[in-house]
Amino acid sequence: MLPATVTVDPAFVVGPVRRRTFGSFVEHLGRCVYTGIHDPEHPSADADGFRGDVVELTRELGVSTVRYPGGNFVSGYRWEDGIGPVEERPRRLDLAWHSTEPNLVGVDEFMRWAAKAGVEPMMAVNLGTRGVQEALDLLEYCNVPGGTAWSDLRRANGAQDPYRVTMWCLGNEMDGPWQIGAKTAAEYGRLAAETARAMRMIDPDLELVVCGSSNSAMPTFGAWEHTVLTEAYEHVDHVSAHAYYYETDGDLASFLASAVDMDHFIDSVAATADAVRAAGKHSKRTNISFDEWNVWYQQRAESRPPSGDDWPIAPVLLEDRYNVADAVVVGNLLISLLRHTDRVHAASQAQLVNVIAPIMTEPGGRSWKQTIFHPFALTSRHATGDVLRLAIDSPVTETARFGEVPVLDAVATHDPDTGEVVLLATNRSVTDAVTLDVDLRGFGALRLLEALTLSNPDHTWTATADDDTSVAPRTNTSAKTADDRAYAELPPVSWTIIRLGRA
Repeated sequence: MLPATVTVDPAFVVGPVRRRTFGSFVEHLGRCVYTGIHDPEHPSADADGFRGDVVELTRELGVSTVRYPGGNFVSGYRWEDGIGPVEERPRRLDLAWHSTEPNLVGVDEFMRWAAKAGVEPMMAVNLGTRGVQEALDLLEYCNVPGGTAWSDLRRANGAQDPYRVTMWCLGNEMDGPWQIGAKTAAEYGRLAAETARAMRMIDPDLELVVCGSSNSAMPTFGAWEHTVLTEAYEHVDHVSAHAYYYETDGDLASFLASAVDMDHFIDSVAATADAVRAAGKHSKRTNISFDEWNVWYQQRAESRPPSGDDWPIAPVLLEDRYNVADAVVVGNLLISLLRHTDRVHAASQAQLVNVIAPIMTEPGGRSWKQTIFHPFALTSRHATGDVLRLAIDSPVTETARFGEVPVLDAVATHDPDTGEVVLLATNRSVTDAVTLDVDLRGFGALRLLEALTLSNPDHTWTATADDDTSVAPRTNTSAKTADDRAYAELPPVSWTIIRLGRA
């Protein structure tokens, strides 16, 4: 047993828990849309062809926002192809994923699905093959009540009321050489600033996300954000961050410490944004939209798109099957996002269904929860109020990638209205359990409401359509409270949620 102590005090507030932290992502990629959220032949499908079982799982997952329609897909997307009578919509080549896009689902269908699922839409505009005018056309279609060409066309297509979309992404990963219409930082920064300025002429209250570097390993990282924000700082509200993690060469210890990299990534982007703020003498602060994050095994065969003359509709792509260790890492990444709630104002786990996703479906058949579903759903459901800054005293473990890292990582939330305190904790040790001692004296007497732990002696266990419940979070019977303290034993490779309430 490795001893670790945590001190939690209501006075040390990082910032509010932001509902937009629990966002997701739906891209026209693989089976995310077609046979994912949309499957007209499914027994649960509604009049719009949307699967009712997926809508219910989306609600259970606790998703707040959904980014749409991409991703790499958006950089070649003509949004007009996806409106009007379905039978008249063209099929197009999707160059991003070497597929055929049938345009059976477009803006109007997605907005109806978002309403059914109870999520806030977060739209992305194409700044790869298109530009300012096309972004303005889409904004007019979505947000203007009527009386103009595009808004009246929306009304003719069945949506009398405007969608009033607030959050907009100005392109996607525009420094990536894989991106259709990839640009230099100066080229993109100028285009993003021009697009943002024009969009605000229609609606000054929009929240706009400018593209950060595609990931922190890019040679452009840091310098890209500085150049882009120098051009666009006054016109945008957030800069995007994207990161994916996976276990390499059996290095489980480094994989379990992935949140160390996310912490550093967030701190670096925030520092760069603040440097531009200082140099430009700007009064406002630009924050972070971490609008792509997850575990993704990018080198596996299922991540390779078709090639040659094969341009299928909704091929099986990026359908990672997640194990217990993957779920522990996802839980720890959520801890990192919450810990940075002062700067991370939105986030989107990529993606929602089938494609590197917490929800899986069979075409016309069953749906089930992957292991990563559980830490996301429980965190979204129970993390409310304020995020608290913790004092953690933890033993360390050695990793090949990050050196020595704390075995225990944790964050806590406190809801002043209900008095509930929620502690989220990860044991990163591959071999040893942790004895957790939590000092709660700043709250007065608290009682244990619930303690759940996700772990398994076989950390490679994966869920299937036949069995997605054998390794779900279970009651941690070691958890208890006494004398203004809480105690629990955390098994190796585990994620735990402990809920405490007023005595």
